[in-house]
Amino acid sequence: MKFEALEIPDVKLLYPIKFGDERGFFSEAYSKAAFADAGIEQSFVQDNHSLSRSVGVLRGLHYQCAPFEQDKLVRVVRGRIFDVAVDIRRKSPTFGKWVSAEISADEWNQIFVPKGVAHGFVTLEPDTEVNYKVSAPYAPEAERSIIWNDADLGINWPIARDAVILSHKDAQAMSFADYCKCPDL
Repeated sequence: MKFEALEIPDVKLLYPIKFGDERGFFSEAYSKAAFADAGIEQSFVQDNHSLSRSVGVLRGLHYQCAPFEQDKLVRVVRGRIFDVAVDIRRKSPTFGKWVSAEISADEWNQIFVPKGVAHGFVTLEPDTEVNYKVSAPYAPEAERSIIWNDADLGINWPIARDAVILSHKDAQAMSFADYCKCPDL
């Protein structure tokens, strides 16, 4: 498995190896030992799976407050997403910066998003399915969201604003400026 650090060094792209022949393929999507060799020591406690029927479904930018923060390992099993990670760790040298990557079933790549980094994605193909492992269970009382189109963050989403499909919760997310005022972090 190949690991590549992004501009937020703790956010990593992963490229699992695929072994294929006329029958199909085999791939090791996760290996605790390979992750440890790459400096990722997290244990995962839950697997999540989402289906987005339409192009333009945007989920995020989500995070959970302490002590329920989550590391995430995200992969696409069908379709394609534009994945975004925003560093919200106040003492980080990359605080307020964002990185992005296209994650797809065809490319067979993954992204690791550590605790303290808000995460979101938008679907680029219909019927996109995303699997992700998390290092802590979902805790509704600790869940928070930063609005996807925050002007201070300036994320360059590859989809027209009027084509974005949001949940009610994500449409009501806080601004990054309001996040910076939060006492719970």
